[in-house]
Amino acid sequence: MPVSDHEMISAWKQVLTLSNLQAGQTVTILTSAATHPQNLSTALIAAQSMGAVVNRLDLPPVNGAKALSRDSLAYLGTTPLTGNRAAIAALKESDLVLDLMTLLFSPEQHEILQTGTKILLAVEPPEVLARLVPTEADRARVKRAAARLSQAREMTVVSAAGTDLRCPLGEFPAISEYGFVDEPGRWDHWPSGFVLTWPNEGGANGTIVLDRGDILLPQKCYVAEPVRLTVENGYATRIEGGVDAELLREYVASFKDPEAYAISHIGWGLQPRAHWTTLGLYDREATIGMDARAYEGNFLFSLGPNNEAGGSRTTTCHIDIPLRRCTVRLDGVDVVANGKVLDGEAA
Repeated sequence: MPVSDHEMISAWKQVLTLSNLQAGQTVTILTSAATHPQNLSTALIAAQSMGAVVNRLDLPPVNGAKALSRDSLAYLGTTPLTGNRAAIAALKESDLVLDLMTLLFSPEQHEILQTGTKILLAVEPPEVLARLVPTEADRARVKRAAARLSQAREMTVVSAAGTDLRCPLGEFPAISEYGFVDEPGRWDHWPSGFVLTWPNEGGANGTIVLDRGDILLPQKCYVAEPVRLTVENGYATRIEGGVDAELLREYVASFKDPEAYAISHIGWGLQPRAHWTTLGLYDREATIGMDARAYEGNFLFSLGPNNEAGGSRTTTCHIDIPLRRCTVRLDGVDVVANGKVLDGEAA
């Protein structure tokens, strides 16, 4: 159901207030060909109404001829900022960048953040943004989970479907995503609500089984039959099963990059207002699937890069796979049991 401009302006104001936007600060709204017009128009009004100096920076799309999908997270090659020093300079001079384009996994983004500029990504359709407006409670819950994750030295994940994965931890930081940017140099994504880290390089071993109803992103589809990934020394060395396995195997192979098979981020969802079912209600090109990434109790893992965490792996392949009904343990203690978060706050 569509969302009114009034409701979206109110949502933007809440997010900008949580992000500590002050009158007189500079906000640059980064857009491209796929930017949702209502997200843009309401962001402009909300930021201006709060007294910000507002700019719009529109950049042409890239990678279209290389990517197999129109999804903005499907191909992580160069960005419209690559080699564009004038655009980078403008963003560095901004207090806050509202990324309605998708700059994720780019060295330019890191360069901008290092100046203290805050970046908030928001590319989902307005009705998803309005339903998943972040709160202080979201922040508190995610930060507590991140603190717990940062102290752990091993994550294990098991499921009745056959997942049995062990990941040593400590080499990379724990990352909290709660949907707003309240500190200088912070990046976040509205909507979100999950915690993640990366296994120690080359350390993940075991088996991951995608069961019926688990989700593949950017394919934006529910798995119809089990897919079995064998993980050895940090890489998925075998992808076995029926047609779903073949589709995943061929997609990863299309990147012609052995780093595409690396186990990337691992973590779990903490957002009770996100839903596993929502993906089935949208056209594939209408959403990037943040409900699937954030719904409470999922185990979310990825194949591909680790440069977001300071690593050196910059493969253009990025696949997110949220699984249901997993048990996630940190140093032998359950934090998610059969898809239920054990922090005393689960809905």
